[in-house]
Amino acid sequence: MHLPVMKEEVIRFLDPKPDEDFIDCTIGLGGHALAILERNKPNGKVLGIDFDPQIIEELKRCVRGTELEKRLVLVCDNFANLEKVAKTHDFMEVSGVLFDLGLSSWHLEASGRGFSFWRNEPLDMRYNPQSNTLTAEGILNTWSLKDIVRILRVYGEERFARRIAKEIVDSRPLRTTVDLVMAVERATPPWYHRRRIHFATKTFQALRIAVNSELENLERALPQALNVLRSGGKLAVITFHSLEDRVAKNFMRVKAKEGAIKVLTKKPVRPSEKEVKENPRARSAKLRVAVKV
Repeated sequence: MHLPVMKEEVIRFLDPKPDEDFIDCTIGLGGHALAILERNKPNGKVLGIDFDPQIIEELKRCVRGTELEKRLVLVCDNFANLEKVAKTHDFMEVSGVLFDLGLSSWHLEASGRGFSFWRNEPLDMRYNPQSNTLTAEGILNTWSLKDIVRILRVYGEERFARRIAKEIVDSRPLRTTVDLVMAVERATPPWYHRRRIHFATKTFQALRIAVNSELENLERALPQALNVLRSGGKLAVITFHSLEDRVAKNFMRVKAKEGAIKVLTKKPVRPSEKEVKENPRARSAKLRVAVKV
C-alpha cells in the first residue's frame, strides 16, 4: 500500500554495509527499513520506531517467524524520545538515522482517523490515540478564533486562514472530515477550488501538525540523532512541506557551522520524474543528508 519515497536515493546516501546498524525513526510500513536490511545482513539490525501502535503491531505480525524478526527491532514511541529508545535497545553508535516525515498511505486510506479530505471520517488525526488526548475535533470546536487562525497561518501557510477560521467557529460543532471540507469550501473563493492542490489541503495539514506536535518533535529529535550516530554515520531527512524542510535545513546549517557535521546535499534531492509519475505523493518530497564528523 505504501511506496517508500526516494528509496534508491536514501540507500545510495546511507550506503548500508554488512553488519552495520541503523535507526528508522518513522518506519511506517517498512519500505526503507527492508531495503536497509537487505544490505546490512547477515547481522546488521534496524531499530524501527513509529508512534502509531497499529503500524508497529502490523509490522511485527508481518516479520514474525521470518529471518527479519531478529534483525528488525520494533518500538512504538515518539521519535522525540529517540536517544532514550536507542539506549534502551542498545542502538548507540549507529551508521545511519533516517526520518521519513511523510504521512503514510495507510493513515490516509485505512486508519479511519480523518487524515484524508477524500473520506468521511471522524476528525481525529492522532498518530497515537492511546497517548494523545488532543484531536482535530477538539481544536475545531473548542479553541478560540485567534488560535485557529494562528495554526492555519503558521502550520498550514493558508492565505485564507482568518476566513476559514471564522467559518469553522460559525459552523460549530464540526464532527467529520466532510463538515470541515464544506466549511473550508464556504470560506474560500471559487477560483481557489479549481487549483491543482485541493482547497482543504493546507487546513488538514495544519490540524495534523498541531494535533501531533510534529514540528516541535522534529526539533527535539534532530540533535538526539547526532548523539546516537557514530563518527562517519549519516543523517537523512525526507520532508514533504516547507515547515519541516526549514527545520531540517536550519539544523544542518547550524551544526555544519559548528563543525559537527558535513552536509552532503547542498541542495535538497528531489524525486525523479519517473517516481513522481508512479507515486504522485512523492512530488513534494525533499531529501537532505549529512555525515557526522
